[in-house]
Amino acid sequence: MTQSAILDSADSKATVARLSQVSFSYDGGQNWALDHLSMEVHAGEHLCILGANGSGKSTLGSILSGATAPDHGQVELMGRAVCSDTPDQGRQIDTEAYRQARRSIGMVFQNPEDQIVTTVVQDDVAFGPENLGMPRQKMLSCVLAALKQVDLQTRMNDDPTRMSGGQQQRLALAGSLAMNPGMMVLDEPGAMLDAAGRQEIQSILCRLTAQGTAVVHITHLLEQARQADRVLVLDHGCIVACGSPDQILNRQDLPALVGEPGPIPLTQSGASNMGPKTAVGNHASPMVKLSDVSYSFPDADSKALSHVNLELAAGQTLAIIGRNGSGKSTLARLICALAAPDSGSIQVAGLPLAGPDRPKAKHLRRQNLKLLRQRVGYVMQYPEHQLFADTVSQDIAYGPHNLGYGPEQVQHRVDDAMKLLGIGDLADRSPFDLSGGQRRLVAIAGVVACSPQLLVLDEATASLDPQACARIMTLLRVLHQRGVTIIMSTHADREALDLADQTLLLEHGETLAYGTTAEVVERYHQLLATDAAEKETTEKKADRTQGDQRPLSLLARLDPRAKLVTFLLAMFTAFAISTPAQLVLALVVTVGLFAAARAPLRSIMKSVKGFLFLMLLLALFNLLVTQTGRRLAAWGPFVLTTGGIWVAVLYACRFMLIIFLGALLVETTTPTQMTDACESLLSPLSRLGIHTNEIALVLSLALRFIPTLGREVQAIVEAQAARGGSIESGSLSQRLHAAIAITVPVFAGALRHADNLSRALDARCYEGSRQERTHYRLLRLGRMDFLFIALMALYLLALLLHPLF
Repeated sequence: MTQSAILDSADSKATVARLSQVSFSYDGGQNWALDHLSMEVHAGEHLCILGANGSGKSTLGSILSGATAPDHGQVELMGRAVCSDTPDQGRQIDTEAYRQARRSIGMVFQNPEDQIVTTVVQDDVAFGPENLGMPRQKMLSCVLAALKQVDLQTRMNDDPTRMSGGQQQRLALAGSLAMNPGMMVLDEPGAMLDAAGRQEIQSILCRLTAQGTAVVHITHLLEQARQADRVLVLDHGCIVACGSPDQILNRQDLPALVGEPGPIPLTQSGASNMGPKTAVGNHASPMVKLSDVSYSFPDADSKALSHVNLELAAGQTLAIIGRNGSGKSTLARLICALAAPDSGSIQVAGLPLAGPDRPKAKHLRRQNLKLLRQRVGYVMQYPEHQLFADTVSQDIAYGPHNLGYGPEQVQHRVDDAMKLLGIGDLADRSPFDLSGGQRRLVAIAGVVACSPQLLVLDEATASLDPQACARIMTLLRVLHQRGVTIIMSTHADREALDLADQTLLLEHGETLAYGTTAEVVERYHQLLATDAAEKETTEKKADRTQGDQRPLSLLARLDPRAKLVTFLLAMFTAFAISTPAQLVLALVVTVGLFAAARAPLRSIMKSVKGFLFLMLLLALFNLLVTQTGRRLAAWGPFVLTTGGIWVAVLYACRFMLIIFLGALLVETTTPTQMTDACESLLSPLSRLGIHTNEIALVLSLALRFIPTLGREVQAIVEAQAARGGSIESGSLSQRLHAAIAITVPVFAGALRHADNLSRALDARCYEGSRQERTHYRLLRLGRMDFLFIALMALYLLALLLHPLF
């Protein structure tokens, strides 16, 4: 179909986006992600974009959302010419027009974690409306309505960074819905959702188009395209088909256009070197056995897994199904020894990983882990966490190299793995320049190249086109035939379930059904049907309780300005402590603050344990170098004295007070509250031309960014450990060398997150000092705040004046 024919097929509704001869390249023109593409989007239209992995769908979505400007061509968004390209004037970008257009466009990214900017669900949804200057009363109703639409109204005060991928996807959608956009661009919004979640997304999109909102829906799922008004198919950056769903989905050549599976050159003989020739049932003991396993996240009230039991024989395949947040990913991590259960026993590949049979000696546990990495392969839910080398071939070679294979064997395994997954043409490319689907194929190739006896896959086919899904399922069948044990979590995909010998259904971390696939899937459908019937009752209850949230602690209810000022003063005055009475007073007040906050000591201790180690070093240093007071003992040049003991205790307690007060402040004050408090306290400086709101936002993003980087480090460590890296099981020197080696991928990950965060701010219309933001949360000093300030002031005065008396 020609470009003019495509444009002529559009209906007569108002045009909200128009692209003409648009081209875009990520490598300076060597390859074109979009190539002379022209199209229109109309008000109230549901446009679905299909295409294979790497066809340019996400790039097109980024340009339509106003997040990216093309290298060539003209772009018109929301009635504004934002980018033009003429022979006379060349390429011109109107930044003001882009800014205005983005205020009417909502964007949901492919990876929802990149779109989260705060650590409280309702604050995150409110961030966009705040930037738009929406009146607070309207904002309150918009935020609650958006959360209801995605069924997150009962989790308003939760931390989104600790949600499952599917729940984060719902939140990202809610953040865009709350801004009431004229056009919504969604990049694979159902990739991490179960069937019920995907249907809810479809219902939301139908309601949006009925209200006159244009919807651009990028997806791999053909059943979602059937509900669109118009379907557009991309291939290598070009539009190759455009028309109604009936016209496109009934085409004979559609499989070739969207990456549907054709003949796949993948046979059992082709995998002869890629899997162990293990006969089913050869092992006297099971390959995987879990007995009464429970697990809780450090600061969670409920269990992520509760009393899970399963037994899987060698060579069998287990499918783990369940809705988002049911515990599937957590169970996969426990089986791969990337987390330890709170209770119960785990045995994998003949190795006791938890329970009474687990070795007590540290060197034996480390040896167990090393053996486990040789026998178990793990494909993570998010492939970008598992990739860290400069090129695809180097990344795939990482595991075989760690297993001790020679250079020729490593290269042979790399070539075979790339051939098996159809990614041979990507060998010299950076994994981070690939599409999400391509990265997942590379991650799987890196694990398969290690020839594991047990292969654990967490949503292996999410975000993949049909051809890539079929290639992976064919690979799994070959491995299954060769006796490889397979555990895969899935949203009840038919092909995956057809491969399973048994299926486990999880719901809220508990085993709801376990046994033959047909029986368990029937129970899953009953669960979904029951849930749909009860949903109306649940929504009414949520309306009455406004989220059924736990009452906040006394300290959490205080105005953040009162906490910020008093806590900082208390932390600074800790340096003035010099007597036992002052020390006792400070400790009593700190304990009282923790009691008022009902703070989770376990999570706080975990967050400050690195600082506590420094505190011990500081105390030891003062203990040995201070020589005042009565002499107690001597070791060469080091002398232990009573004065040294007091100074060591004093400095350690000072340091401890500062660290724990800081941790308590962060625990009871959200980043958004911290931002608002800083902006309010610094507002007098704005008269001097200082952009106080930007300073406050930088602080908020830093607080949001630090735990993200921590998870990035953990993910890279786990990825390297799961592929036989020495970072967890090597000698001390090997672990130190491996720790140094991860700095490069961590730095690359930090840059990637920073870039994604800047895109998220643009998508949520943050404009810095040039805008007047409204606030979802009002800052008001009440009686409790003044009483708290007065009590803290008395404490600080007593602390400072004590030496005078």
